[in-house]
Amino acid sequence: MADDAEPTGPSLRGPALLDALDQADIADPGVTDVNAVADAIDPRELGREDLRRLLATLLRLAERAPAFALAKVDPERLATLVARASRAQLEAVVADRGLRLKVLDEIFARMGAHIRVDRARSLHAVVHWRLSGEDGYDRYETTISQGACTVSRQMRKEPRVTITVSPVDFFRLITHQATPAVLFVTGKLKVKGDLAFAAGLIGYFDLPRPA
Repeated sequence: MADDAEPTGPSLRGPALLDALDQADIADPGVTDVNAVADAIDPRELGREDLRRLLATLLRLAERAPAFALAKVDPERLATLVARASRAQLEAVVADRGLRLKVLDEIFARMGAHIRVDRARSLHAVVHWRLSGEDGYDRYETTISQGACTVSRQMRKEPRVTITVSPVDFFRLITHQATPAVLFVTGKLKVKGDLAFAAGLIGYFDLPRPA
């Protein structure tokens, strides 16, 4: 008997899928959504500029097909894409300021969903993030209060701590590829304010782990 099961993913994979999407005005009909793309592409099989090209292509496709928006990427899949990317690939992404801001905005927008309410219920703290780059700083303010985390691009409140880190090392930090302690002692992460609180800050979040 013939197998009538529906296909579970795109017929193209890896660089071939990226090339096809890059040339398309709309998504290939065989690709149902952005998570299917994430499952079919491994950054370890791509070149230095290809992760940047992939993210830029998804943003373009999302303008016509909302199912391809970065917000639709499952947390574990997004963490896996970032974790499998080389430092050179991540540096190519952050060198594009517009793309860097889109990715950072998406990551910070998800922080509220990953707060550990049990640990943060009695905490009130404001954190200022300075993501350093060749063209200046991208700044975010996160406020943890009563078990919730809110984010703003405006620095409105007095921070308990200000953290300065490069976008690439920030990506590595939130995908469990680096620890705050190691980044701090190697000078890749700088802290102004409550150092002890900064050291335990990640513990207030249940960050998705890459596959």
